[in-house]
Amino acid sequence: MSQSEAINALAKGGRTNLLGLILRLAARVPFLFIAGRLYGPDIVGRYALAVLAIEFAALVSTLGLKRGLAQALASTDRPHSHVVWDAMLVALFAGLIAALALFFFPEAMYPNSRATGLEPLVGFVAIAIAWSDVSLAALAYRLNVAAQVKARAVVEPWTISIGAWLFHYVAPQDGLILAYVASMVAALAASLVPFVRTYGLPHGWRPRVVELAALARRNAPLAGADTIEWATRNVDRFILGLMFAPAVVGVYYMAQQVASIPQRLKSSFDPVLGPVLTKALKNDDKPAMAQAVRQVGFWIMAAQAALALMFAIPAEGVMGLIGPQFVAGAGALCFLLVAEVLASTGAVCEAALVYIARHRNLAVSLCVLSTQIALSFALILAMRALGWPLFYQASGTAVALAIALTIGSLVKALMLRRMLGASISNLRWPFLWALLAGGLVGAAFMTLPKQYEWVELSIGGPAILITYLFVIIKWAFGPEDRALFRKIPSADQLAGDMMLDSADGRAAGAWR
Repeated sequence: MSQSEAINALAKGGRTNLLGLILRLAARVPFLFIAGRLYGPDIVGRYALAVLAIEFAALVSTLGLKRGLAQALASTDRPHSHVVWDAMLVALFAGLIAALALFFFPEAMYPNSRATGLEPLVGFVAIAIAWSDVSLAALAYRLNVAAQVKARAVVEPWTISIGAWLFHYVAPQDGLILAYVASMVAALAASLVPFVRTYGLPHGWRPRVVELAALARRNAPLAGADTIEWATRNVDRFILGLMFAPAVVGVYYMAQQVASIPQRLKSSFDPVLGPVLTKALKNDDKPAMAQAVRQVGFWIMAAQAALALMFAIPAEGVMGLIGPQFVAGAGALCFLLVAEVLASTGAVCEAALVYIARHRNLAVSLCVLSTQIALSFALILAMRALGWPLFYQASGTAVALAIALTIGSLVKALMLRRMLGASISNLRWPFLWALLAGGLVGAAFMTLPKQYEWVELSIGGPAILITYLFVIIKWAFGPEDRALFRKIPSADQLAGDMMLDSADGRAAGAWR
């Protein structure tokens, strides 16, 4: 694949998933409003801790296959349908073990309260999440990102929003977790249908136990990287669960959900960035890898900064929309949004490092996570000793996240630059001009009296975004950046180019 075709593939996949992000946002906002207004911070906090344990179990169950499956498919001479069903079998066994662990130890899901009724069974939804992730990863290898958009941006968020509203009248204490289970099952169905249509049923398939074990072993560094990346974004919630009441966790969780919107911009490019990188890796094309990382890194950082400005400047108003009890989370929201922008370069660099320096990347990620945990406890305890307000203390975890992610981003960028022998810096001066312009517009709206807060949100937010986009598109975007907005070759054509040499591809062993 030529460099222009690679950029086009990245642009098409990213544009499709960015549309999915908009759709997901449109469905997620009602959920935040329903959860905040109908359930309150106490129930939201309990739900947040249960989901934390379930998603961790699901992540471990994928054994790194979300990113490792593309490389396994590119370096095999077996029928691809057999390989993907091997992966599904691995995820099933691992998911079953994880779900049983949650069943026998429900305290992991409900550390601050007692699990009753059917609640210990909720952990089995981890199997559905793992299967959905693996099937979508297999579809991404064929450049079918539309399936992920449908499952993750339409079916899942709309199901949880509608379910949260309906279950409130049936089971007001458990409505959120029931809606979550329903949304994960619906997303699994939306993932499996296109998966079976694409790869078919595995005719003549015989599970290869030795190869399954080898696949799990090879993906251990990938699984570790995925787990650490997830933990970096979620360990703050676990720490708060240990140090504060569920209501504090609930307020922070809502701020985290708003901040996760720009975070998902990075995952918008994952389905196509992985295949592009593995293709360049197979051809030992280091400049192509650097170009892909540099290009996608700029797109993600620019988009995340736009959302950070739009949400952080009127942070109190944004959190107030969820409910008056959640305004206290405005400070945490600002720090979380800044953390995502600062981490964007490292997150994209990691997409390449997991293929060419798995163990070193894992070591750096472990150091980042350890730093974050240590700083979180240190800041909380220091502010508690000084008698600072409760929610100021809780914001200490967000500050620790921003510091740790910045350190990790710098280290991973330097590491990748040295390994590729090419610049991967995505910083451009007009980007800083755009930040300044958007910030000045936002500051002007913030001078309005309190009774005009609705103006800050309804007019000020869009004004910030328009100003920022005008500056960055006019002065920072080049021809390759504008690939995001122009018509490019079809997905089928790009898939054919990317799959042309997959049968005799080679793994990345020479680079490790």
